[in-house]
This record gives sequence, C-alpha cells and structure tokens, in this order.
Amino acid sequence: MILDRHGLEAQERATLAPYAMKSGDSRGRVYPENEHPYRSAFQRDRDRVIHTTAFRRLQYKTQVFVYHEGDHYRSRLTHTIEVAQIGRTLARALRANEDLSEAICLAHDLGHPPFGHTGEETLNELMADAGGFNHQRQTVRILEKLERRYPDHPGLNLTYEVREGVVKHDTDYDLTDATGYEPERAGTLECQLANLADEIAYNTADLEDGLRSEILEPREVQQLALWQEVMDSLGERHDAEITTMLRRRAIRRLIGKEVSDAIRYTDARLSHLGIDSVDKLRDLGSNVASVSPEREGMNRELKRLLLSRFYRHFRVMRMANKASRTLTDLYRAYVEQPLMLPTDVRAKEKEEHQSLRRVICDYIAGMTDRYALAEHARLFDPNERS
Repeated sequence: MILDRHGLEAQERATLAPYAMKSGDSRGRVYPENEHPYRSAFQRDRDRVIHTTAFRRLQYKTQVFVYHEGDHYRSRLTHTIEVAQIGRTLARALRANEDLSEAICLAHDLGHPPFGHTGEETLNELMADAGGFNHQRQTVRILEKLERRYPDHPGLNLTYEVREGVVKHDTDYDLTDATGYEPERAGTLECQLANLADEIAYNTADLEDGLRSEILEPREVQQLALWQEVMDSLGERHDAEITTMLRRRAIRRLIGKEVSDAIRYTDARLSHLGIDSVDKLRDLGSNVASVSPEREGMNRELKRLLLSRFYRHFRVMRMANKASRTLTDLYRAYVEQPLMLPTDVRAKEKEEHQSLRRVICDYIAGMTDRYALAEHARLFDPNERS
C-alpha cells in the first residue's frame, strides 16, 4: 500500500505531540504551487535545501580550520550534517516534527561566507555603511532570492515555518532579526530544537578538533567539570591520557549526555508550562527548549576554554588574519575595477536592482575557502593565469 502525502499528514496528526507543527497546518509558500503526491511540505523543503548550490559549497567552507589544514577537521558541511542528526534525535524523542526540524538544521548555515566567523566579521566591516553583512540574513537571502532554480520565482519558495525557523535561529553565535516573522512570538519547537542541536554540535566538535589539533592542552581540558563527568561515566581517571580512542569515546559520550539532558529538561518544561498547542508555545515569546541549568553551567565553562585557548590560539589567529586580508583584497579590487567581475555577476546589479557593493558582497560570500584563495592568486599573483 502506497503512503502518499495525505497519509503522511494523517500519521503526523496521529503520532506527533499537540505542540508539534504539522505539515498539513503550514502557512504555506509565498508563491502558490501544487503539493507533492508523496512528500509532505516539510520533506519537500528539506530536499530543496540539499539540492542547492549553497549547500554543496559548505563542503569547502571553514568551521574553524581552513580546508587545507587537514582532511579530518569539521567543515561547514560536516557541521551541518551533525546538527541535522542531533536535531532529528531531539525532535523524534519529544514527538516534534522531525522533517521540519531537519529542514531548518540543514538550511541554518547556508549564508556563511568563506573562512567562518572571520569572513563574516570582515564583510560586515567592509559593508558597514551599506547595510552590513550577517550570515543569518544572508541565509534568508539565499533561500528567498539568490538561489535561482525555478523559472517562475526567485529562491526556493519554502514554507513559512522553515523560513521562520532559519530567521529565528538563536544561539551565542547568531544575531537574530525576525522582522516580518512575528518577532514577538517564539519559533516553533522544531526551530528551538534546531538551535539546541547547533549548540551541542559546535561545542562538542570544537572540543574534539581542538584536541585533535593539539592546540587545546589536555591538562586544561581535564579540569573541566564536563570532562570529569564524562570520565566518571566511562570509568576512567580524570587525568587519564587523552589517546585517540579515549577522545572519540569521550566526545561520543558527551554528545549523548548533552542530547539526553536537553530532551529531559525540555520535556519537563513543556509539562510544567502546560503546553498543549503550537499557539500556546509560540505565545510564550521565549524558548522552551533548553538544557538544564546545571548542564548550561558546564557548557559555559567549556565555551570559555574554547574562546581563550582555541579560537584565540596563534595558529587560528594567523589563519584568520590571512583570511581577512584575502577577502578585503578581493572586495576592494572588485569595487575599484568591477570589470574584473565575471559577466554574469556584474549583470545582477541591473537584474536584481542591487547596488554594486551588495552584488560584490554576495559574490564573495558565496565563495568557498579554496575558491577565494585561488581567486586572490589570480588577481594578485602575476604568475597565475586569470
């Protein structure tokens, strides 16, 4: 027996929690279109995100380490996949809409420029008097305008709930501006779970990459309450040598503890607040999904260590400085001589009624790390062919 879209929607109504967003209740798309016979609206959105050019480019965009520093460090793509995996687990356990949460997770970092947060800060400074640059707003621009895959409309024409989930993506590293998406109301639970999944993924991944790179000092990591808790659960001494195998076991156990804590605490909050509908959850105006205060305290301690000993380590800062100079050189060269831009890029100034500087910013933001480095060589190295 074939399971069609109507069957999927019926399954959601029968199995998901009352506070979960059902695809059949979606506010729909900006441009009307026929729904798919075998996929729900949110499943279709998830697939559209995966097939974008912006999603494929995440493979060669920095998380912390630039691609040529090693094959085993996280990239924006591997980070995104980890976020989606955690987001699905959280949603499934809490009987939220797994497809919606996954779609938001997969889309949340599409607007990141090359070289991670350094690239974002550099573009924001260069565009300070022309609207600035923010990777979250850029993600929305990609979804709503810049990806051109359909003849009848710009963007991907995603459902309101996926676009809102991206707009209201709220973590320590994301600046939220929910203008146009009911900023006074909280996002869906699926949106909130995507936020949690992102935090869990980057904290645990950066800890592992910091240890793998030998930038983080094992003795400092061993002082973390979070690390000591994990060692106790593994039956290891707090000061046990952090071998490759112990590192892998510890990170795996840490992710499990973070996810389990988030599930238990969020479920308790939903029950305590008597949340029995999507509207009741939204009307709170603040997020329900969270880790426990105890877990949050341990995570803050980890973040402080990562900030002081990893993100600001001289090896990371040297690459960040080179990355900033690379993007600054590219931006200024294009502004001073727009004829160096590819013809199709220049054409967007008139086609999309954008300022030249915004077109240049979009072009640079869409580059991968390796493309930006290669383009810099083409423009500034006389021995490189243009």
